[in-house]
Amino acid sequence: MTNPLDLPFDTGEMLTGLKPWIETESPTFDAVAVNRMMDIAQHEMAAMGARVERIPGRDGLGDSVRATMPHPRAGEGGILLLGHLDTVHPVGTLAKLPYKHEGDICYGPGLMDMKGGNYVYLDALRKILAAGIETPLPVTVLFTPDEEIGTPLTRPLIEEEAKRHKYILVPEPARPDGGAVIGRYAIARFNLQTRGTPSHAGWALADGRSAIAAMAQKVAEIEVMTTEDCTFSVGVFHAGQWVNCVSSVCDAEVLTMAKTQELLDEGVDKMMALNDDSGEVIMEVRRGVTRPVWEPEQPGTMAMLALAQDIAGDIGFEITGSSAGGGSDGNFTGFLGLPTLDSIGVRGRDLHTLNEHIFVDSLVERAKLAAGLYCRLGA
Repeated sequence: MTNPLDLPFDTGEMLTGLKPWIETESPTFDAVAVNRMMDIAQHEMAAMGARVERIPGRDGLGDSVRATMPHPRAGEGGILLLGHLDTVHPVGTLAKLPYKHEGDICYGPGLMDMKGGNYVYLDALRKILAAGIETPLPVTVLFTPDEEIGTPLTRPLIEEEAKRHKYILVPEPARPDGGAVIGRYAIARFNLQTRGTPSHAGWALADGRSAIAAMAQKVAEIEVMTTEDCTFSVGVFHAGQWVNCVSSVCDAEVLTMAKTQELLDEGVDKMMALNDDSGEVIMEVRRGVTRPVWEPEQPGTMAMLALAQDIAGDIGFEITGSSAGGGSDGNFTGFLGLPTLDSIGVRGRDLHTLNEHIFVDSLVERAKLAAGLYCRLGA
């Protein structure tokens, strides 16, 4: 059998293939845009001979795509490649962050998180199939549309699909040292609303009770609760339309991350204790989606890490493994106790910013890692 590490991976070819993925902007809340990206992935996987299913989205979110790759035992449980195609960048970001290749760096919205990793792991499958290599286990690919908002709708789909498989690969971007993730902290989201009394800001300011002022006060109280092991961050704040009106409604969203379930529970209690209807401005806190703690060093995951380290050694680099913050859909599969190797995608920096980029030399590096994993998992 051809050594999968000797497959003809080509950096220029991958950069060319990635270009339409990045230039097809796909922010989570724009279902039409996300579905355009799903169309591209669906077409590419169909061209690889996969049996592709389109799973309609709902509640204003995009579709999911599931592809069963060609294999004598296609459809049986084996390896699940799990990724999301939504990004945090709104349509129009390309004007400020165009897809461009400069030396060892390539820029673009969503390139690091996580279109680059998804593309590289698909390219490894493409090269394996073209070489006529039969992997020990069949491979299924599941791409989803809502990871960046906590996976509120596709978690059941992910969990149902993952339970059929022996191994889960999540090509989220590699950690800063290039390492993989073998456990993740818990994350909870909260929706906050303050409701006050409107008035004309110039005519009768004293008659109003500002929802904005009340929420701003709570923001300071919430963020000061942050510790090294349990963080609180206000990431969304919406209120007001007319400067000459005292705003009666203000909405905010809070993200809490904790290293253990016990700490998360304590953090949830602190947030829910902010509910208050006793004053002139009402504070309402509603709990949103949660990513459970994925406990590290589970035997199946550690065996996957050891294999990845062995393959990386053959390629010529080292790969570490550790728990990490920043949720992913690996939280769900790891929480279920399924062998899961996360953050094995491309290396880069500044994800979720207007400087998001990857290191170009990681494309072939990670494609070879992917090929090695496909060809040795289950062998």
